[in-house]
Amino acid sequence: MAGNARLTTHVLDTASGRPAEGLKIALYRVSGNSHKKIKEVVTNADGRCDAPLLEGKDFRTGQYELVFFAGDYLRAGGAALPEPLFLDQIPIRFGMAQEAHYHVPLLLSPFGYSTYRGS
Repeated sequence: MAGNARLTTHVLDTASGRPAEGLKIALYRVSGNSHKKIKEVVTNADGRCDAPLLEGKDFRTGQYELVFFAGDYLRAGGAALPEPLFLDQIPIRFGMAQEAHYHVPLLLSPFGYSTYRGS
């Protein structure tokens, strides 16, 4: 299974019914109260990252956090939104207990979001 161990994500804008292109995402490894930034990426036209966030020798089990910079994305969309935004940065903390494929998608709108472990 180690050859398939990787972390991926994608973002869908449920308000527009389209992939969320141009949304910045930061990945952190979490240990107790410590956060270590590992990577920062921006979603492509399909709302995905061009490559897995972690894979191969960089993949390690443990606790992680993805921070989705939803506010920047929503503001760039030009919709009339209140300030401050209801959702600005969305942190999702999760654990990876085994070497496997972990997919953490985000379904986003200006006033709500959901996530799950995808495939």
